[in-house]
Amino acid sequence: MRCFIGIDLGSTTTKAVVLDENQNILGRGITNSRSNYDTAAAIAKQEALVNSRFHLFREKLGSTHALNGALDGFINQLERDFRSEQYLEQLADLEQTCRRSLATARFADDSGAVGDALAEVFRRLTAEAPALFAPGAKRKSDFFRDIAGSQYLATGEAVAKEVGTRYDYLLNLFDRSIIEVENRVYSDSIRRHLLAALERTFVALPETEARRAQVEAPIKGILDTELEETYVVGTGYGRARLPFSKEHIRSEILCHGLGAHVMYPGTATVLDIGGQDTKAIQVDPAGIVESFQMNDRCAAGCGRYLGYIADEMNMGLHELGPLAMKSTRTIRINSTCTVFAGAELRDRLSLGDKREDIMAGLHRAIILRAMSILARSGGVRDQFTFTGGVAKNEAAVKSLKELIKENYGDVTLNIDPDSIYTGALGGATFAWRAVVEEGKSIEARV
Repeated sequence: MRCFIGIDLGSTTTKAVVLDENQNILGRGITNSRSNYDTAAAIAKQEALVNSRFHLFREKLGSTHALNGALDGFINQLERDFRSEQYLEQLADLEQTCRRSLATARFADDSGAVGDALAEVFRRLTAEAPALFAPGAKRKSDFFRDIAGSQYLATGEAVAKEVGTRYDYLLNLFDRSIIEVENRVYSDSIRRHLLAALERTFVALPETEARRAQVEAPIKGILDTELEETYVVGTGYGRARLPFSKEHIRSEILCHGLGAHVMYPGTATVLDIGGQDTKAIQVDPAGIVESFQMNDRCAAGCGRYLGYIADEMNMGLHELGPLAMKSTRTIRINSTCTVFAGAELRDRLSLGDKREDIMAGLHRAIILRAMSILARSGGVRDQFTFTGGVAKNEAAVKSLKELIKENYGDVTLNIDPDSIYTGALGGATFAWRAVVEEGKSIEARV
């Protein structure tokens, strides 16, 4: 099966989208960008291809009617079991890497005691792993570093107290090992994990032998289907780091403009607020960029700004929007500079202002900054499409709706749940056009 892939290498996350020959989205993938852009691009692409397999599983099993209404439950369980298999492999890898780090460490205490504590930490982490992927389990992140890190730190502290060794030694081993592990691509084990997950799913959702055969055959048939990486296009903040020729690189502006057009063909204005920058783009009816403006000098008014505020408030980034939605009073935040915002935040708290009111003021300040960028690009035209990670923040969306109505009247506002993949979708569309419309066949692989 020919596949067309777009990779958006962002400052905080890297996204990938896979299209089929009919421009249908087969799969999406995302990972932390961290410091290794090459690996981030490879992992995001791998995740998108895995997601494509699950899409094809669902499509094929749906057409056979073999599961008689139990399709969603089966696919969801299969994916949970697959993620659990992946996590256990990475956890075992992390343990071995920590042990190699221990062999070269120079701790004041007996390294044997630290080794015993390390073994107990990973024994507990392995025992707790299935619960992380059980139905209804809540995880703040799906990235291995975040999941394993939070589990390791909590368990490590408890074990260190129990065995009488220093917690900072265990922390040191984790810090020395996690980057090595998260920068490995486990592509060779994908098929093995999918087959193992299939066996676990059949145990969790027991079926008759006849129905098992009806389900197993289509899945293995899809596993045997090659997803050919026909053409890959890269874009994003770190696009210069992608191992592509210039022919396979497109600018962020072009990809976000086209991606928004593909999601919403009536799009005329696009606002993208990502981790590192804010982009305001005007496109024509074919999705071709007419003009744009962006802030690229600092992180003010972007996702990084919100991340800084979350750290100042000792909160998770995902908690800021819901807190701001509880606001009952308008507070004007004067500074959108990341450096000075922390000082103003502390001043507001010392004056007795409520946290939710301060958060609402901060969100409004971010959107006000975006509005000035929109004005410089040509204003807001109907239809208006909001993309990027900040588009998932309900308080930011609320402020945007209010300010758009105040300044431009009634405008159709489009926000796709998968808007974070807009740039990658634009890249994949450029890849499809290169082959199907322009006849190119040169491959670019990550």
